[in-house]
Amino acid sequence: MIERRSKVMILRDILGTIQRKDGKAKPTHILYGANLSHDRLKKYLDSLVADGFVEKVSENGQTFYVMTQKGVHFLSGFKKMKTFFDAFGIEI
Repeated sequence: MIERRSKVMILRDILGTIQRKDGKAKPTHILYGANLSHDRLKKYLDSLVADGFVEKVSENGQTFYVMTQKGVHFLSGFKKMKTFFDAFGIEI
């Protein structure tokens, strides 16, 4: 049986993809990096923008998503939390 990712894991994948692209990524790169459909990606990106984790910017007619300090803190905290839970054999 295939397990579904939790919302937190999807957020981690999206923010992790942006971080790997030096904190600024095109939607297509995020789409492939987070392994999401276009519709689901749009929903999550809109939510991340509304909550202040990323900013949507346009440069030379292209759209990019830039991770904010709040997004950096979330990803850092998530990694610490994951390490803690892994130490006890708990999946998140």
